[in-house]
Amino acid sequence: MPPKKHLLAATPMAAEDELLLLQKRALAEEEAAKTKGEMLRQFLKEKLAKEKHSSALNLHKLNAQWRAVLREAKAKELRQDVEILSQTFARVMDGKDSIIESLGTDLEEAEKQHAQALRSHLHNVDRLLQLQRCRLHCLQEGYEAQLEALKEEFEAER
Repeated sequence: MPPKKHLLAATPMAAEDELLLLQKRALAEEEAAKTKGEMLRQFLKEKLAKEKHSSALNLHKLNAQWRAVLREAKAKELRQDVEILSQTFARVMDGKDSIIESLGTDLEEAEKQHAQALRSHLHNVDRLLQLQRCRLHCLQEGYEAQLEALKEEFEAER
């Protein structure tokens, strides 16, 4: 039975070694799982950082594109406003040119009428002067006739 003793004695020792071996394995597995978890956490952190960076970059790109779209829309709107204002300005200028031309025509007509009225007035003044001269001449002749008659009467009385 000595072999059994040896077996019994070896068995608790082997069980202890086996237990130690199992603990070492469990510890190694735990350490490996911990390392794997740490690596996974680090990987996820890096992936999150990359995603944040990509997200910020994409947001910047989207904002830049959106601003470009808005700028283009605003530029189009401003071009239309400028075109409308240009047409309005041209219409107003045409109206003012037409009014200026009409006033120029009216002024020419008024100057013609003034010249005609002045000629007519001067003609009438000339006629009045002529009538006045005739009247004066007639009065002069009447005066001279009366003077002559008066002289003759005076002579006759003397």
